[in-house]
Amino acid sequence: MKNLTKYLAGAACILALAFSTGALIKVNAAKAAPVAGQPVDLTYAAEKALPAVVHIKYVQNSKMKTVEVQSDPFGGFFSDPFGFFGNPGGGGTYKKQVPTPKKEATGSGVIISSDGYIVTNNHVVAGADQLTVTLNDNSEYSAKIIGTDETTDLALIKVNAKDLPTLPIGDSDALKVGEWVLAVGNPFNLNSTVTAGIVSAKARSLGANGVESFIQTDAAINAGNSGGALVNTKGELVGINAMLYSQTGSYSGYGFAIPTTIMNKVVDDLKKYGTVQRALLGITGMDVHKYIDSEKEKGNDTDFGTNDGIYVSTVSDNGAGASAGLQEGDVIVNIDNKKVTKMSELQEYLNGKRPGEKVSITYLRDKKKITKTVTLKNEQGNTEVVKPADIDILGANFKEITSKQKEELGINYGVEVIKVNKGALANEGINKGFIIQNINNEPVKTLEQLQDIVKKVSMSKEPVLFIQGLYPSGKKAYYAVVLSD
Repeated sequence: MKNLTKYLAGAACILALAFSTGALIKVNAAKAAPVAGQPVDLTYAAEKALPAVVHIKYVQNSKMKTVEVQSDPFGGFFSDPFGFFGNPGGGGTYKKQVPTPKKEATGSGVIISSDGYIVTNNHVVAGADQLTVTLNDNSEYSAKIIGTDETTDLALIKVNAKDLPTLPIGDSDALKVGEWVLAVGNPFNLNSTVTAGIVSAKARSLGANGVESFIQTDAAINAGNSGGALVNTKGELVGINAMLYSQTGSYSGYGFAIPTTIMNKVVDDLKKYGTVQRALLGITGMDVHKYIDSEKEKGNDTDFGTNDGIYVSTVSDNGAGASAGLQEGDVIVNIDNKKVTKMSELQEYLNGKRPGEKVSITYLRDKKKITKTVTLKNEQGNTEVVKPADIDILGANFKEITSKQKEELGINYGVEVIKVNKGALANEGINKGFIIQNINNEPVKTLEQLQDIVKKVSMSKEPVLFIQGLYPSGKKAYYAVVLSD
């Protein structure tokens, strides 16, 4: 209404000026063209979106956790003089098993296919033991996680249902700044809430995720809106609401959504591979104008012949950029003949590619344009499909160590190798009985932690496990285990 009031006020001023100067205004109704900027009816878009936006309840069950407790030097003696209950008294510290609090939270999601696939944010579902999805008609389903991607903060979950209402997916690239959009979700547990605003900016980078090119909107987004839909006036999904910018924790005029150009590729990869196949150029960089500004602060004058593009800071030796001849100080200005003015635009474009695909890169060096075709690579420097490895790749069976083992060996945690078959551990000479305590400087206390570390490292630039532990004899040992099929 604020913008509408502004337009109406402006129109009134123009009419008043025309009449005061005696100007004659003639209107031919048959030939009058539509006036840009008039109010838009958003009811159609809301009706399309509401049935397809769901409420997600997240539950993480209580778990036992070992903590270090400071004992009372006198209280321990009087309450338990013989230390029967694990607190010997006499001061110092001791280990104690305590339950972690049960965690519950809520968010939103968008049904993208009638057979139950739902898109939401990674931060809405990550670490959940139970997910309950409630539709607009109050029907409830248990959901399972198909895949998550922390880098883009997206996740794909699924419910066992058919003929669900869906939201058609639109082209976020076609959005224009100033265009009306709706934010649909469940803020503060207020189910099926619709707010309206405009697209305030595109390709916004906040430094919150590894890959981001946010749609900024002034449609109200609050806690609980995460994972909900950003919808255009046609009733099409153009973004997944992800975060708000606020100094108070509540909406203050700035909301941000992940565009469907990023979402589509992530969803497709999670369905096919279980993880996102990320195509990399093998460079680090920043917006040219930011680099120029930083140099000005140092008293340096910098002239690249442009203020738009991506300044190349570093080039990986075995990356795609190196094979294209990119060097530090170059400025990327086009990719596949599409102008790129900032890093977020380049990230958004590359997110739609997979390792092995070719792109054309145009960059400036000494103000001269150079164009090269390059084959994109994955984080490991090749073009193969990267799949998260399971714990089975280690070729062994494991169990968490007992309290007796902890006492005998003087350790607080660890995972024991109870059987060694063919595989990565056997290749490095790790034997039965070895107790894994740390991998890549991360403590390994549970089988779940071991699985998570193996999965993460298998998709990293250097898929190597640096394992630290000891044998039952107390002998410490260190191994470097390369993860490969």
